[in-house]
Amino acid sequence: MKVLIIDDNAFMRTILKDVVAQTKWVGAEIIEAVNGDEGIAMCRTQKPDLVLLDIVMPGKDGIETLKEIDSTQSSVVVVSSEGQDYVIEHAKALGAKDYILKPVDPPLVIESLNKLFPPQPEVQESEAQKGL
Repeated sequence: MKVLIIDDNAFMRTILKDVVAQTKWVGAEIIEAVNGDEGIAMCRTQKPDLVLLDIVMPGKDGIETLKEIDSTQSSVVVVSSEGQDYVIEHAKALGAKDYILKPVDPPLVIESLNKLFPPQPEVQESEAQKGL
């Protein structure tokens, strides 16, 4: 599992990294971008499974960024302080799978992410695989 966090706020990126670490995605690779242009470039080269995207960023904002992200290749969840209905509807119309308002509530974020990527039961080796 590869997760890209696009947010201009370093503190928020740290919070989101900590939240992703609380999911059941053992060994998830977390990469970061500090603005929309960098995020778009990383989507093209890194091909993340999940993108956590802020809306309010200097330069290319989250809506402009979302327009350029291939949402068929990456699931996008918007995590933003911008909570106006028309912005939320626009983001979802552009392919966002969910929209979470800041300040983030970690259990709510984990619940949203687990809906998109349900935790897989741990695979246990059968007796035959153990060679017994």
